[in-house]
Amino acid sequence: MERAHSLLLNEEACSQLGEHQRSEFILEWLTHLKKLLPATDRNQRRLVDQLSGVLIGSPGPPTRWLLAHCLALLFRLGDPIPSSLMVERCSDIIRSKDDSPSGLPTRLAAVACLGALYEQLGRMLAGSFKDTLANLLKAMKSAESQGRYEIMLSVEKILRGLGASAVPCHRDIYKAARAMWSCLLELQREAAFLWTSELENVATLCFRAFEGSNYNVRVSVAKLLGTLLAAAVEPRQPAGTINLCGKKLEVMDLLLGGFLRGGAGFLRASGDMLKGTRSVSKDVRIGVTQAYVVFVSTLGGSWLEVNFPAFLSLLMELASHCRATQTPGDAVVTRRCVSFILRSTLGSLLGEKAQTNAAKQLCFAVASQKQAIDAALADGNVENRVSSADISASQHILTCCLLELGELVQGLGSTAAPLLTDSSTAFLDTIIAVLLHPAPSAQLAASWCLRCIAMAMPSHCSLLLDRCAERLVALKSSPEAVAGYGAAVTALVAAVQHCSLGIPHTKGQEVLDLAEDLLRSASQNSRISLQRTQAGWLLISALITLGPAVVEHHLSRLVLLWRCVFPASLREQESELRRGDYFTWQVTLEGRAGALSAMKNLLLHCRELFTDDITSRLLTPLACAVALLTKSVPDCSVRGWSIVYRLKVYELLALLPPHTYQGTTPPSLSSLFFKLTLLPPLCHCDDLPLVGPALHDTDHRYIEEQLHGSSVGGGSLDNNPFSLCVRSGEVPAPLPPPVALTSAAVHLFGAVFPHIISHQGSTRGSLGPEDIRSPALSLLSGALESVSPLLRCMAAEGLARLVQVVGDPGFTVSVSLLCFDRLKTARDAASRSGYALALGALYRYSGGMGSPQHLSTCLGVLFTLSQDSTSPEVQTWSLHSLSLVVDLSSGLYRAHGEPSFALVLRLLLSAPPTHPEVHYSLGRCLHALITCLGPDLQSEGAAVSSLRSSCLVGCGVMQASPDCLVQARAISCLQQLHMFSPPHVNLANLVPALCAHLCSSYLCLRRAVVACLRQLVQREALEVSEHAVTLVKELPRRDNTQLGEKQRVRLRHVTIKEVGLEGALFTLLDRESDSGLRKDIQETLVHMMMSSATSGKLGHWLKLCKNVLSATTGEFIEASQEDEDLSRDDDSSAFKARSESCGPFTALRWATRRFAMECVCRIIAQCETSDAAHFDMALAQERRLQESTDFLVLHLGDLVRMAFMAATDHSDQLRLAGLQTLLVIIKQFSSIPEPEFPGHVILEQYQANVGAALRPAFTADAPPDVTAKACQVCSAWIASGVVSDLRDLRRVHQLLASSLVKVQTGRDTYSQLYNEATATMETLAVLKAWAEVYIIAVQRSRDKQSPGRSADLSVSSLTNDMSESESGGAGLLKLVQSDLSTLSRLWLAALQDYSLLTLPQEYTSQLPATGGSFYTAETVNQARVHYSSSWAPILHATSLWLHSTGFVISDDTPANLSRPATPTSMGQSSSVSRHKSPEDVNSDRLHLILGIGVEFLCSPHSEDQMENITSCLRALQALLDVSWPRAKIGNDQALSVELLSVLHRLLVTRESASVHLAVLDLLQQIVMAAQEHVREKRLDDGAAEKETLPEFGEGRDTGGLIPGRSLVFGALELCLCVLVRKLPQLSPKLAGTSTTGTRTRKRKKDLNEKLEGQINMDEFSLSTVYMVTCGFSGDSDCVVDQISLLTAVTVFLLSAGPEVCTTEPVHMLCLQRFTASMDSKDPLVSPQLMAVFLPLLISFLLDENALSSAPTASRSLHEAALKDLMRLGPQHSVVFRSLVASSPHLKCRLEAAIRGNQESLNAKASSANPSTRSAAKSSPSITLKTNFL
Repeated sequence: MERAHSLLLNEEACSQLGEHQRSEFILEWLTHLKKLLPATDRNQRRLVDQLSGVLIGSPGPPTRWLLAHCLALLFRLGDPIPSSLMVERCSDIIRSKDDSPSGLPTRLAAVACLGALYEQLGRMLAGSFKDTLANLLKAMKSAESQGRYEIMLSVEKILRGLGASAVPCHRDIYKAARAMWSCLLELQREAAFLWTSELENVATLCFRAFEGSNYNVRVSVAKLLGTLLAAAVEPRQPAGTINLCGKKLEVMDLLLGGFLRGGAGFLRASGDMLKGTRSVSKDVRIGVTQAYVVFVSTLGGSWLEVNFPAFLSLLMELASHCRATQTPGDAVVTRRCVSFILRSTLGSLLGEKAQTNAAKQLCFAVASQKQAIDAALADGNVENRVSSADISASQHILTCCLLELGELVQGLGSTAAPLLTDSSTAFLDTIIAVLLHPAPSAQLAASWCLRCIAMAMPSHCSLLLDRCAERLVALKSSPEAVAGYGAAVTALVAAVQHCSLGIPHTKGQEVLDLAEDLLRSASQNSRISLQRTQAGWLLISALITLGPAVVEHHLSRLVLLWRCVFPASLREQESELRRGDYFTWQVTLEGRAGALSAMKNLLLHCRELFTDDITSRLLTPLACAVALLTKSVPDCSVRGWSIVYRLKVYELLALLPPHTYQGTTPPSLSSLFFKLTLLPPLCHCDDLPLVGPALHDTDHRYIEEQLHGSSVGGGSLDNNPFSLCVRSGEVPAPLPPPVALTSAAVHLFGAVFPHIISHQGSTRGSLGPEDIRSPALSLLSGALESVSPLLRCMAAEGLARLVQVVGDPGFTVSVSLLCFDRLKTARDAASRSGYALALGALYRYSGGMGSPQHLSTCLGVLFTLSQDSTSPEVQTWSLHSLSLVVDLSSGLYRAHGEPSFALVLRLLLSAPPTHPEVHYSLGRCLHALITCLGPDLQSEGAAVSSLRSSCLVGCGVMQASPDCLVQARAISCLQQLHMFSPPHVNLANLVPALCAHLCSSYLCLRRAVVACLRQLVQREALEVSEHAVTLVKELPRRDNTQLGEKQRVRLRHVTIKEVGLEGALFTLLDRESDSGLRKDIQETLVHMMMSSATSGKLGHWLKLCKNVLSATTGEFIEASQEDEDLSRDDDSSAFKARSESCGPFTALRWATRRFAMECVCRIIAQCETSDAAHFDMALAQERRLQESTDFLVLHLGDLVRMAFMAATDHSDQLRLAGLQTLLVIIKQFSSIPEPEFPGHVILEQYQANVGAALRPAFTADAPPDVTAKACQVCSAWIASGVVSDLRDLRRVHQLLASSLVKVQTGRDTYSQLYNEATATMETLAVLKAWAEVYIIAVQRSRDKQSPGRSADLSVSSLTNDMSESESGGAGLLKLVQSDLSTLSRLWLAALQDYSLLTLPQEYTSQLPATGGSFYTAETVNQARVHYSSSWAPILHATSLWLHSTGFVISDDTPANLSRPATPTSMGQSSSVSRHKSPEDVNSDRLHLILGIGVEFLCSPHSEDQMENITSCLRALQALLDVSWPRAKIGNDQALSVELLSVLHRLLVTRESASVHLAVLDLLQQIVMAAQEHVREKRLDDGAAEKETLPEFGEGRDTGGLIPGRSLVFGALELCLCVLVRKLPQLSPKLAGTSTTGTRTRKRKKDLNEKLEGQINMDEFSLSTVYMVTCGFSGDSDCVVDQISLLTAVTVFLLSAGPEVCTTEPVHMLCLQRFTASMDSKDPLVSPQLMAVFLPLLISFLLDENALSSAPTASRSLHEAALKDLMRLGPQHSVVFRSLVASSPHLKCRLEAAIRGNQESLNAKASSANPSTRSAAKSSPSITLKTNFL
């Protein structure tokens, strides 16, 4: 293939190839030529000749399209004059009558060339246009399907190229191409008559085309019709004076008529109406529905916003028309069509503000239907006032409006709050009024709308629940009220599972009481018995959705209700069947069906409560429920209720484990399955494309599924009112009961049948062929030959699973041979396709069957079938089966790779485009082949290179296909190829192609594009971004582009040009509704951001996020100036909301903007691990001048602005994201100094903005989660130290103070809106914030008093003491002191709650029955989470407060404390605690703090717990700094030892140096406490007056220490642990010594024996030295760092007292260690010792005056020191000289001592020999050297 990469065709190489290789060679050359033509010089004549040769060489479809493009491009870039000759030549070929096999491909190629030439050259060929067109239209009359298809494509291109020049022939083309929708779509660009005079005719033509159409035809026709209608409403060309308003009405009448009458004329429609027949099929109505969407989408969101009232009126007329709702099935289809139109237009085209206005219009439409509702309220007999037709019409209108209203509100979220407060719409009143409508569908739609409101705005859930419950009680005598309000309460309670804030726990009790009351009173009034029964069980089902935390309190009552609704025994049920009328059985079946639905909900939502005990109590009701299925109800008129009852039984049994009811009802179960005669088709998901279009891959699934029979379509909310309780947030569409029953039976069969099989197998032995195999095989074989594709798929799946279950290799082979035999003999396409698929399905479940011979046989059969061009269906199915075999054969298939590639490529080049399903199956095969080869595709061999080239050629062919599914498969293949061989995929070509399809109208194509982009950006994000921009340059701009395409082109061009591919993805994310695709887009953006945000595109990403966040039509809350002194530095005006319409984004939704804020947080986190300059202003500014690099700190203003905008938005979710971003900003930037203003930090300039961003979170209507997050930000802001002025600090402090007041008022405020756990969350968040503020205030105060003191580990390192203002020390503490009395009691209460909640499960009974101070007994599980995240700072703050009070209890209880915030054992506010002494209260507090801290430190969690560990340690330090708790701990040796054990474990499990230092500090305090205790005992015992020293502490007379009980041993163990972890060389065990233990025990015994009689507490010091000197082993195997060891000994000697240092063993061991080290040959040890030893020796020297009068001991020390100096000086001359030179005073002292010593020697010599005295004076024989320099 490399020889094909040239400008001219290598004819010699081409001639040497076979036919199939030659086709591939030519296609490869044409592909390469397409790239070369614009960039190289061309030999035009030679190229024209070669291309002409290809033209007459019978090229296949891909080759002819590429040939036509290259030929036209050659003439456009070169000399266009000869193009007319080429046009004539192509026309001659078309006119020729060549009927040979090669003639048709040549004619088709000529047609394609004509289209490409006119498209590229345009008006230059206008002269020959008429003749060419006439020739094409004439040829089309006698052409076959491929010829007509190609001619219409050519005509479409001709129209596109000529534009207005083709106007004279437009009508001729229109007449000839009335069935070619793409051609008409191109024609309408210039042919104005199509959307003026011929509009009605074209519309009728389109309506008729919808009849019996498939999905692709409906999409194409709907696109044409919608575009024409849009052009009629807003003409693209001036067409004189046109009444646009009248035209709009005409267009809407056309659409309405098409939906109601289809393509029939007036007379036929009228006749059908008189006959009562239905003339409009589902195809037509679904096609018209799609045309509606195209019509509005083409006109755009602005037109929709202006004309929505009129458009809504049209839709309401459509929904209420009697012809559209003749039958229930028609009504369901109509409602779904209207809902689809509303959702596709309002949900996709409008921004949040426009959606709010649309919601108001929908509300007005609902209000307009109040006539029927008011009549129902006034009189129960509605027929007297309102006709049944009016009621039916109103219910359909209300259902459509309310369901869309719910969708809009749910999408808007909390931004929809203004709707509820707008008095002009009476939003809630209007919706609630519909609950009294007599039609169930309207009641259920209103209930679902209320559920959406509760999900969007949780603060209204409880209020709406109370309102509806009150109305239900007040109107429970009205059937409509009971049904409507019962459904509303059900929907509202079920909404709680989507609301994290919940509802008050008491609401569950109220709902259950209401349900019981309805069930009890159901029999009192027969007129409303049915409604009360259904409403009661609806409420119970909804109650169960609240989860185990609520249901477990009411489970016994629920079981009683279930047992009451069923007979007490099977015998009672038998007698029950012999009595009862229609009404009695109707109510009975309704009640039992409701009870079964409640049981089903219990299994779905509270399965852990379905224990064995509950199961045993429900066995009898279950047995009765199943037994009733086998009995016939006396009255056959209740068949509908019987179906519903049977459905509920099946659904419940499918969820229960089969062993639950094994042996209980075997007769009933056995008869149950004999009734399973209707099985829906079951297919593997991968086989569904064989049946038809994959609905899950389209945007029209909501309506398209209505065409696939009752087994899929026909869903409506009123089919099953219990679907209001579903977990899904989408509108449920339960199937009609008969259809749902069949589906439930299948699920139950699948759950129970294996259990029955295994049970029978265990009793009868293995199941033989005569039992199951033969009948099953016969049944499935017959189904494989069915004409129904769905049945064939199901049969193939069933046959494969049967083989899998049997597990017999012989049976597997026999089934395979059966398939082979049938394929040899079968001649019909259905049988051949079915057995071909069965071969692939066998591989799916048999693991490849492991036989190469079998594989070869199978491939031979499938290869033959796949080449049967006479039957595209057989080709499609066999190729699909081949892809399964390739996928599952693993390494066995490698040998068949080349022929498979050749087959796939050959078929791709020859298969006609009229059968896209064949191309799709070929794409599956190519994808499987690429996966099979895998990493081998990276090899460089000739064979692999050829295969890789085949892959690329095949992908290119599929990319050129006009079918979206084939294009999506091509992208998937390229994605797979890029994964295995990235260098061989050209991103420069792939990425622009992906971007071109990014906004495709086909969901499957968008999914494939985004999935491929997600993979590409994980490795080459920068390259992908750069290649995406090239799309803007390559795609041509056209002025005559249709309206719809203009919008898509703007998205591609403008967005990518201005903000790159990232901006296009953000736009797509905002408009996309598919959840899976949204997730893929988000992951793609995250990968792109993480790859490029810190590599040069930081500014681009931040600007992009800022633009996304600013793209809203709403207004932000601007910073209000509540304080008079805020104006002096308030720059919040820079953060006021303003219109951002000039930006690249418009009206983005809150979810997209929230994701942008999450991206900002990710960018900050990534910069944290990148360059230090990102968080250093001075360094960033310096480096910015030297290099073109961007840094995060330079964008701080934008970061704060974005956080402010998000934190003040109307959306609660966006506010949370904004506050989180603000918190991250504070933590990361608070310590960065401002270079221009020394002593200040860069965040100081944003003080006012931070306060303004926080203020809305503390308003009265702020949600608790927002306030809790704001409290966290407040504490971080105060603790950061940014604020240097107390007045500025007071603003944020006031916010916390207001929250504290809110906490003191108790949880009554929240009880009406949210769950009690939310009050716990907010209260603990406030207390935690105050605790953090108090901790930082105390630390600043201490730092100011003692600046040299090291910082507390629990204090953030961001603390700034640069300011000497009052806030740096006592100022902040003074602010906190005013509330400290209240806070201390609240803190203690929170700690007591936490201590109780952390008790083991077996102590649950000890929890208070009424709950704690801040939680209720019913919300224990929810509260634990909040306590776990808040207790550590509260513990630390409480310890600091107790430290400040010295454990002295004061009686200053705050007057405004409305609830007993202090627990009974903690303070003075309760009656019990008043009887306790201060000593007892203090003991309780001490043990509370110790217990919490020690319990946590014993088993700290591994993730993110370092801050909590540090808080615990510092809390214990603060306690032990006070004498009273220190005395308590010193007096309790067991407690002290336990503390040391915990600290030792913490040292072993944590590597943090800060934790180790804190542990050592605590160790020192614990030892100090023990020392103080010993001293106190001495003083109390009068030890000073006694002659003998009493024994206190450990050791006593033996000196023995008991491990585990000895404080000394624990302290030594901990010290050794620290030393060994920091200095591993000290451990002989680590150094390889195994005899250390024996020596250690011996040395310990010697030490203890020699220390008898000494003060026992000194054992700690002595034993510390002993443990250190355990490393003083003389063993040569022991490697010890001498310097570190001597340093440790030196520190000990300096720290210990004289009584320790002078002890003989210590004294001796230390001297031995120093002596041995001085004699060491280590060049590092000896000089350092000399530097210390020589000054000591010099300090012992005496001068000549002192020497004479010195005592004997001092004189002896002087002489010994001088002697050592004389000896060591020459040995260590370097050290000696350095010492003397650097210390003049030592030099003088040494010289004086030498002179004194000399004189002393002379005096002695003179006295000993007087005769030589004079001679010695005159001439000394020896001169003493005094200068050692």
